[in-house]
Amino acid sequence: MKHTEIQTRDVFYVSDGTAITCETLGHVVLGQFSFVPNEKTFPFVESEDKVADLVKQIQQSHDKHGVKPLVFFSMVVPAMRDHLLQAPAFFYDVLESIVQRVAEDTQIEPKPKLQRSRSVSKDSDTYFDRISAIEYTLAHDDGISLKDLDKADIILLGVSRSGKTPTSLYMAMQFGLRVVNYPFIAEDMKMLRLLPEFEFQRHKLFGLTIEPERLTQIRQNRLSGSEYASSEQCEQEIATIESLFRREAIPYINTTSLSVEEISTRVLEKTGLKRRLF
Repeated sequence: MKHTEIQTRDVFYVSDGTAITCETLGHVVLGQFSFVPNEKTFPFVESEDKVADLVKQIQQSHDKHGVKPLVFFSMVVPAMRDHLLQAPAFFYDVLESIVQRVAEDTQIEPKPKLQRSRSVSKDSDTYFDRISAIEYTLAHDDGISLKDLDKADIILLGVSRSGKTPTSLYMAMQFGLRVVNYPFIAEDMKMLRLLPEFEFQRHKLFGLTIEPERLTQIRQNRLSGSEYASSEQCEQEIATIESLFRREAIPYINTTSLSVEEISTRVLEKTGLKRRLF
């Protein structure tokens, strides 16, 4: 008997990494089914405490709806993987064959169609939302413009070459977020204060910092031998900007050893911004 009465289903994307692969694969697979997924993403599940909390949330979903949620996951540590698998859910390791298993568990036959991921179509509103987000982010890159800050989803702050531009563009292209990024320059450093334009957008501010040694290396590759790239200048700028972040209670992360994907995911995790996948 086919349980076609199920119109919605909780879906969890879980990973000890960024969870981007789980999300991407999950979107492609679920695009072949008629039910509406209620999606939640859990990146960097790297401890037993996080797994335990996640298991509780899955249990709550099961208790509330009376059906097992779907969990797309990727976890390396066997003990944590085994702990996760104790929850009342249907589990899909992203390395395994998925479509057929979803069909078996939901009793809904898939109807494969070329490029039928849930948001590929150019006719959908989400496609144009992403284009708009990219255009907005490009127009507000590197402090080019501080207009329409009320339309921003997030404002990234940091010294020059701390990873703001690639992170901004990645968040716009992958998640459809409108991102402003602003580099603190010498004038800002002397005043050590936020620009008046940011005062009304404090809840959107997020800082990126980096180890002075790495910043020096990056700047030397661009302007070798300049004061801008000197170790003394880099150390001073980092110390100043981190002091500002602490004083103004602006959350921030160190980007030194992180990829753009990891930076973006950690920013979203800390701010609670919802991903808009396409």
